[in-house]
Amino acid sequence: MPQTREHILLARQVNVPRIVVFMNKCDQVQDKELLELVEMEVRDLLTKYKFDGENTPIIKGSALDALNNPKDFEGKAKPILDLMAAVDAFIPVPVRELDKPFSMAVEDVFSISGPGRLPLVVLNADALKLAKKLKLLVCVQLLLRQ
Repeated sequence: MPQTREHILLARQVNVPRIVVFMNKCDQVQDKELLELVEMEVRDLLTKYKFDGENTPIIKGSALDALNNPKDFEGKAKPILDLMAAVDAFIPVPVRELDKPFSMAVEDVFSISGPGRLPLVVLNADALKLAKKLKLLVCVQLLLRQ
């Protein structure tokens, strides 16, 4: 679970206040006790990185099964519906500053083994109207090795 650890650590580093976990590919696991052990390990990781590991919703399912059976609301697609219900219930709605113009800045960039660099983008104000033209100002710094 090194990737899970990296995701939780990164979320802590960028001040994500709460997390909802989806344990994918559960359909491929024959031993249900193994799923319980993985859930306990994820909860321990969440607690270690100062999230509410005890109360964090952990949803088990198969994203591929849900994708292939989108109308099976009581069966294979149910974990995705449960995931979104958990997000709605557990993740607080942020306070929106609608009186300010839209502003989005890259606050930091993290280097991650594998995918490369991950920018941390912060919305400073989020009043954005549909179909409104935006001016995009981009500053790119290239580091060249000699």
